[in-house]
Amino acid sequence: MSASKSLLIVYHSMTGGTRQMVEAAYAGAVREGSVQVRLLHAAQAGPEDVLAADGLILATPENLAAISGQFKDFFDRSYYAVLDHVNGRPYASLICAGSDGHNAARQIERIATGWRLKAVAEPLIVCTHAQTTEAILAPKHIGDDDLERCRALGEAMATGLALGVF
Repeated sequence: MSASKSLLIVYHSMTGGTRQMVEAAYAGAVREGSVQVRLLHAAQAGPEDVLAADGLILATPENLAAISGQFKDFFDRSYYAVLDHVNGRPYASLICAGSDGHNAARQIERIATGWRLKAVAEPLIVCTHAQTTEAILAPKHIGDDDLERCRALGEAMATGLALGVF
């Protein structure tokens, strides 16, 4: 009998968009049933959480064409303690962006490459098209189609872990 697998979802959200995305991914992941799924805000997550996880979903808003400061802080606090201890573990990323999201996705990819993680999905980027100060700072509402994509990613990650696919 094999030990239960675990999926860690680490996120930061400023205006609620990324939070909605990770809640949907979490809901999809727990559907699988046999994988332990943990959802942690970046401020609460640390290297011990990453080391204990068999797979990761990393989620951030894109702020000023970059990952958010609190999400970077998570990486700063965790990077060297995790280096060479999580090689080959699967990960996926969720980005909530106003206009693009690709630079934040590239930053996560570079960090994941350093950790020698294995990407199991393309970055899932949801664009809110927020371009004015008011729209950028306003609470976000993520549409049902995008939330379904997040749910599907969470479920696929958990199922892949449970089946030993990755």
